Amino acid sequence: MKRIILLIIVLVVCIGESYSQQRYGFVDTEYILNKIPDYKNAQEQLDQFSQKWQNEIESVATEIKELHAKFRADEVFLSSEMKAKREKEIHDKEVLAQKLQQKYFGRNGELYKKRQELMKPIQDDIYEAIKEIAKSGSYGMIIDRANGPTIIYSNAKFDLSDKVLYKLGIRTK
Repeated sequence: MKRIILLIIVLVVCIGESYSQQRYGFVDTEYILNKIPDYKNAQEQLDQFSQKWQNEIESVATEIKELHAKFRADEVFLSSEMKAKREKEIHDKEVLAQKLQQKYFGRNGELYKKRQELMKPIQDDIYEAIKEIAKSGSYGMIIDRANGPTIIYSNAKFDLSDKVLYKLGIRTK
């Protein structure tokens, strides 16, 4: 992915002469997000939900350990019917723990849904602000440098992050 972005940047620079009228800028969305109070609040809420759900899963895991220990301690004294019953009980708890893990932290789990609910509006606002700045400033391309070291050098005068924050109503410095 980084190579593709770097290749695109190199192509843009190489073709630059024919498009010398184009302007380029960059933003640091990580910097922008960290300056937005709503983002910090949303992140705290996500952390609280995550911790609550993790505690629930750990509670079930503790029950499983206790059931295993009790089963091993009593195994010699149990009939085959009782062994099967206890093994099923342990298995059911293990399945429950897996289901909870998937429900809360799975691909489309509760954490993902909460993140979408809390973060997407903030991200959409940032995107719209960047888009407005790009259009009004005649920028041909705005690159986000937050997602990796794909930009080797950048002149600070092309950093539009503070303009995006200003557009979002957040004053810096």
